[in-house]
Parts: sequence; C-alpha cells; structure tokens
Amino acid sequence: MKKTTLYVASAAVAMALTTASCSQQATAEKQQDLTTVGNPYLPLWEHIPDGEPYVFEDPDQPGKQRVYIYGSHDTRITDYCGREQVVWSASVDTLWKWRYDGEILRVDKNGKGEPIDTADVLFAPDVTLVTDSNGVKTYYLYPNDQVGGRNGLIAKSNRPDGPFEVCNWNKENPNVNDGVLQFDPGVFVDDDGKVYGYWGFGHSMAAELDPTTMATVKPGTKVVDGMIPGYKEGDNDFRFFEASSIRKVKDKYIFIYSRFTKEGEFGLPTTNYTLAYAYSDNPLGPWTYGGTIIDGRGREINEKGDTIASANPSGNTHGSICEINGQWYVFYHRQTGLNEFARQAMVAPITVEVEEGKGGKVSISEGEYNSEGFSLNGLDPFERHSAGIACWYTGPKPAEHGWPNYTFYGSYIEAGYGTDDNFKAPYDLRNNTNRVVNNTDGSIVGYKYFNFEASKLSKEENLMLVLRLIPEGIDGTIEIMMDRPWASQGGKKIGEIALKADMEKKTWDMAIGISKEAKENELAGKHAIFILFKSDTKNKSLCILEDLVFTFDK
Repeated sequence: MKKTTLYVASAAVAMALTTASCSQQATAEKQQDLTTVGNPYLPLWEHIPDGEPYVFEDPDQPGKQRVYIYGSHDTRITDYCGREQVVWSASVDTLWKWRYDGEILRVDKNGKGEPIDTADVLFAPDVTLVTDSNGVKTYYLYPNDQVGGRNGLIAKSNRPDGPFEVCNWNKENPNVNDGVLQFDPGVFVDDDGKVYGYWGFGHSMAAELDPTTMATVKPGTKVVDGMIPGYKEGDNDFRFFEASSIRKVKDKYIFIYSRFTKEGEFGLPTTNYTLAYAYSDNPLGPWTYGGTIIDGRGREINEKGDTIASANPSGNTHGSICEINGQWYVFYHRQTGLNEFARQAMVAPITVEVEEGKGGKVSISEGEYNSEGFSLNGLDPFERHSAGIACWYTGPKPAEHGWPNYTFYGSYIEAGYGTDDNFKAPYDLRNNTNRVVNNTDGSIVGYKYFNFEASKLSKEENLMLVLRLIPEGIDGTIEIMMDRPWASQGGKKIGEIALKADMEKKTWDMAIGISKEAKENELAGKHAIFILFKSDTKNKSLCILEDLVFTFDK
C-alpha cells in the first residue's frame, strides 16, 4: 500500500507568516507558495543525519525525476539514530518542496517473522538500484544495523520510497543475516553490472559483491583490507574514519568519507566533522587523496585574523555528492543542541571537475557552510525565517572542544523535536523553528545569504529588520552588521536596538530601522547579515532569538 504523503516547505521558510497570523496553523498548500529554501532544507523538527542523496525516477510519474534522501533518524534523543528509517523526497524541479514519504524500514521481527521485544537500532544506510534486462527496477537498502549478527542487513523494494523488506536472513539462523558489509555500508552498481561494497570504522574495507546475493563477496575475489589508510594508521593524508560513500562521474570513481583532520590542520584542533574525497580509475583503487568537500565547523576568520569554528566546534558528519539539474551539491549533516543526537540535513553547492582518461584528476571544490541551501541566489529577506538557519554562531571566546557535550560561551542552536502531529496536515508552523539561545555579550549570529532586490528596496517606506525574541532581563544592545561582523573586515553597521532589563520575558517583535544609506546605496544584491549582542553584563544571555524578517514601515 502506498503511504500517505505530506508536502512541507523548507524549515528555512516555514515560518514565513505575518506577525498577525503567526499563531495560526498553515496548511501544506500555503507553505508551497513560499519561494526560498534554506539550510537545513528539511523541517527543523526533523533529524535526518547520514543522508545519502540519489536522483531516481518517480514511480508515480514515469519520466519525472525526484531527489530521495536516505539517512538515519535521530529520534531516540539521548543517543544516536533511531529504530526506524524514513525517506524524504523532492522533485528536481521544485527543490523547495520536500515531501515526507514515510517509514521505509523497521526491523522488529526475526527471519521467521516472529516479533522481537525491541526494534533494531539502524545507523547510516545506503541505497543502490539494479535494473534487469527487462527494465524491472529493484532498490536495495543497506542500513547499518547495530544488532550483532545483523550488521550486514539488506532490504529490497520495487519503489525508491519503499517499504523495504529484509532479503538476506540466514537460512540456518533466522536471527542473523548473510553478508560481508559492516559499519556504514556504501554500495555501488557499475555500468557493467558489477557490484561493489565499502565499509569500515577507522579502517577502510571494500569488496566486489556477488550480484546474486548483493551481500556476499563474489566467488574468486577477496576483501580489500585497508582500501585507504585510516586516521590511526601511520602518517597519511587520507585519515579515513567512517561514512563510506561511492559515486562514479564519467570514468572516475569518487570515494566520499568522514575524515579525521590532523591536529592543527586548517589552524584548528583535530575533528571528524569533515567530509573528504579520494578518486581512482578503478572501483577498488588504488586511490589518490583529493581534499575536503565540507567542514561542519564552518571555518572562518575572526577579527584578529585567526581561523575559528563559526559553527559547532566539533561533531560528526556523513553524506555524499549529487548532481541535480547540472548543479553539484554536497549533502551532509550538522549538530544542534549540546550533543550529537539532534542532527539536521544540510546542503551546499560545489563544483566537480573530472579529467577523463587513465590518471586523470578529479577536483571537487569545498562547499560553504551556509544558510541558503538550495537557494543559490540567496534567501528572500522579506519572508520570515527561523533563527535556527544561522550558519554562524560564536561567543566571546572559543567553545571548549569536547565530546559529547560542548561548553558554549555564546550563541548556539537549540535542538527541537516534533511529534507525530508534525507529519499531518494542517501543519502547525509554531513547531517548526529552532531558537538561537545563550546570546551573551560578544556573541555573533550570522546568516549567509539574503538577496535584496533593488526593485523592492526602491520603495519610499523605511526598511526594518524585525527580530522575534524573548528578553532575558539584561540591559544590552543588538547591532546589525552587513557582509562581515566587523568594520575592520569591510562590515557595515546598518542598524541597532536596545534591550532593557525590565522588559517582560515574553515574545516580542522588535523592529530595527535599517539605515537609509545602506538601503539606497549598499544593500541591493546578495549579502550576509550578522546580529551582534553587546552588554556590560557578562556570561548571561540577553535574549532568546526565535526568527527574523525584513519589512517596510508604511
């Protein structure tokens, strides 16, 4: 039976309501009228880490293509992932309109169909497609099942949105399955029909798989033990950690994975919060190290010229690359809150250049940690955006680098979870926001990027930035900077407003007048916007930031 689906706009735009109507529910259809999509690109109450993106044909609209996101599901709140895997998808023509396609796999029975007490915990999956000689399509889902003996679990379906059914239970012991794949599997079907699998945790493994089982090593071949060097395996640039993913572009094989940086690399402490790539002329190597594709720390330069983490200082990430309508993207995840159990799906545009022929080079640009997501021309500033799409959140001094809990001396994004009602229409937008909290003196919250159309700025009315916030009993000032947080780096102050200690601790819409000079001469085009918090009271939050929108005073 086909599952009920719900369309929702991106989390970045789902708060785009007027002040008067912010307390009302909005239907899914209303959300589809919104025009820009930000990061994270799924609703902010949804937590899909480890996302593997694929463009498949829509089974309900032959000839039409959709992007499908297969990932873990952070629903256990106090630990990684969940006991179910779900899928979201969007038409390649409407990347601002994501659809929840529902649960695709839950393993709460053994191989005999008998119920078990607790469903398996399912970590990062991958998906591959096999099309037979008659054109029949079979989709294979490879979750990283955390139950012993089930790590190499495989399920199949005749639809990309499932449901999927486990297909490799062992005949002699129905509680385990057959197969060689283990931690964070990645699977690839080559143009010649050969199947390859990749996996590993700190140590990279790969093998050619038997196409009749899609799980076991092909007879006559062997597992490649240590396909690329791990981060503890001597001095090397690869430094493999986890998150194996494989793509083929033209005649080159590209291996995407989570990499542990070297201590001091990029001017920061070591982390596994990056995705890197290697490339080869052959699916099992040898491989050439390529470089970093995305850094979840949001590397930036502070006012003193030092490299900083403008987002979470540490964490994990997992994802891959995908070409949609001629544009390449890197898909990955970020952390919210103060641990790694509320991760969100992120995206950034990149370029992929391939020199064909034996020994040809593959060059992939590093994506930027940003707020705009699929809106490559910038977000619409006149739509209300959740504060949680911030891509810069720093404090007066660097956060301590630790795991699993970080000490934040300044702003960070509060984790938020939805309920079952989030997946039903009409959709209550009040549940679709991440607040930015702990906005202490010296904290900076930034958004890259907004696109201010000159035609809209030509209005005679005064331009304002309206911040929806909750004061926290501290005297202070909020300054708005454009392009950079500091004048010494070319930033320009465009507005300011005061917070008073005696303000009632409730939600306020506070309007900040934007300087007429900026409106008329400098604001047109694509710009980053930064919110700076200042107070004589140290280490106490001035306010909780909920959302923001630019508007005109008539």
